[in-house]
Amino acid sequence: MDILQVSRPVALSGLDDIPLPSTDAAAPLALLERCPVAAETPLIRADAIGSEARVDELWLKDERGRMGLGSFKALGAAYVIAYDAERGQAKGRTYVTASAGNHGMSVAAGAAAFGARAVIYIAETVPESFAARLREQGAEVVREGAIYEASMAAAQRAADERGWTLLSDSSWPGYTEAPHRLMEGYLAMMDEVIRHMPRVPTHVFLQAGVGGLAGACAALIRERWGEGPCIVVVEPEFAAALYGSIKAGRPEESDGPVSEMGRLDCKMPSLIALKGLARDADAFALISEAEGEAGAGTVMVAGYPSTPSGAAGVSALLALDEGQRAELGLDESSIVMCILSEGPES
Repeated sequence: MDILQVSRPVALSGLDDIPLPSTDAAAPLALLERCPVAAETPLIRADAIGSEARVDELWLKDERGRMGLGSFKALGAAYVIAYDAERGQAKGRTYVTASAGNHGMSVAAGAAAFGARAVIYIAETVPESFAARLREQGAEVVREGAIYEASMAAAQRAADERGWTLLSDSSWPGYTEAPHRLMEGYLAMMDEVIRHMPRVPTHVFLQAGVGGLAGACAALIRERWGEGPCIVVVEPEFAAALYGSIKAGRPEESDGPVSEMGRLDCKMPSLIALKGLARDADAFALISEAEGEAGAGTVMVAGYPSTPSGAAGVSALLALDEGQRAELGLDESSIVMCILSEGPES
């Protein structure tokens, strides 16, 4: 595993017109209060895994059952569509996006709930089982492109040509309003963590694809818990989008083969997330495919089956060598929080 420690804030070029992540948790919480399936997800003390990781306490925010969709992503796109619906702007609208996993499920579920239509572009490498799950939610599925970024380009073209509403979980110059609100939806999850953690953690490990979850959580952590927690952002070494951009001092597309951590296999970071994490994160970690599999195996044995993507934060914690533990100030008195961001593949 490779770790890049930083001195905050990291200076990045090319982001002057990009907003920082929202910290308005009250907005998504107000909508969730009116949703009958929006129960809080558990915060679990995982002593067996904590013992293996050689820390005093390990807490897992278990998003595997979120709103019946199986991941934290239920809080993102569906929240944006609910926001539009409250303003009479969702019914009859077509929302289009690309997805490597759970974001598409959230778009599909939100569209179905509020009388809209969902069109989801997926890459050739996405399993047919996932395409079937999207169709079960009422979405139209289109395969185009070898990788996620190619599917997103196709979704953007379709939006431009047909007048559809692009609802991406990433952001780029000229496209920030929808992803900024989408990231705001994730604050509901972190608000739950902050309210239920018995003590402020010393370390928080946050997995990242384009970085929306990590960016939102880190922003709320700094607002509520201040400088206390060491925030570590975890990516696959095959998709070092945030790591590479932080190291380069500017947004940079990574170049690597396809990762088995499919939900995290994003080669270009969300610029909102990148700007926020440059301010809020203390370290950026890259885990190997083997380390991702090992972490998923550990949480499965402990009774919390997930995927290498969903358990990536735990994987990074377990993969640290002695020198890296010392660099991060991690020892047997540490209190660590990680997120199980999705359930196992069906």
